[in-house]
Amino acid sequence: MIGDVKKLLIIPRIKVHNANALSSPFTIGFPAMTAWLGGVHALQRHLNVQNIPVVFSATAVVSHDVNLQTYKGQNDYVHSIVGTGNPLDKTGSRSAFIEEARCHLEVSLVIEFNGISIDQHDQLLSLVTQLMHAKMKLAGGDIKGFQPPFCINSTEGNTEDLRKIQRHLMPGYVLVERRDLVIAALEEHDGTDVLNAIIDYLAVHHRCEQDEDGNITRHSYRKSFGGRPSGWIVPIATGFHALSDVGEAKNQRDPTTLHRFAESLVTLGEFKMLHRLNSVEQMLWRYHVDGDLYICEQKHSNQPQVAGADLTSIEPEF
Repeated sequence: MIGDVKKLLIIPRIKVHNANALSSPFTIGFPAMTAWLGGVHALQRHLNVQNIPVVFSATAVVSHDVNLQTYKGQNDYVHSIVGTGNPLDKTGSRSAFIEEARCHLEVSLVIEFNGISIDQHDQLLSLVTQLMHAKMKLAGGDIKGFQPPFCINSTEGNTEDLRKIQRHLMPGYVLVERRDLVIAALEEHDGTDVLNAIIDYLAVHHRCEQDEDGNITRHSYRKSFGGRPSGWIVPIATGFHALSDVGEAKNQRDPTTLHRFAESLVTLGEFKMLHRLNSVEQMLWRYHVDGDLYICEQKHSNQPQVAGADLTSIEPEF
């Protein structure tokens, strides 16, 4: 069935240096979805100041390459974070610092937009190029370069439009939400908590078998779902859960803005090759507020809606 026409801004092959890989209080890897949608929202605000009344309503992230800055020696059991060489203080000693997980990325952004006419597209692309070079950061990292952005229309349900977008972005992996796996695990194992349900899909199991001749075969596997092996399943941070009422906090940075303490929300995601998607809507993430939940979510038809048991959280220490 043919659906609505989406107007898309595509910024291809953005190279980001030293992006924040500490995506939640207890996961390290691909930056959180809040970082990508926040960067796109910041770009919209810069454009609005330049009298471009564009509205960015949804964002997709296509990963082409990720280089996580960690190191594991030959006999090491865990990976170590590769830190930065901070300058010496006035006494000649290293200043105290908190280790920060970093990564180098190459991604493409697919942004659904509205609010401007086709006559303003050239001005939009020109300003986006200027702002990305001069003012913007993405996920806390520096933008080293990108290919020229362009606008394209896509009609939902039109296979040729989808294939055209895929050709521009291949090869690459799209990050999609797999909250349904967490829900299925909770239903399968009644009484388990959400964090254990997430770990159940991420754990790598090892098994040895010995045949009649004494030969030993070792197998490593992860949990399957739907009768087939698991895909590229990862934990992802998708938003925040409020811990306090809206108000003011002592020594807050901006005294004019209301403040609210929050904790990170984590669920499961999957990196999918572009050719496995059936529509543009499957890759798009949008902001959603539901009471005390401030999240980034996808709204394609096979994704369950937000529920309190769908996400897990960890309370930070203040």
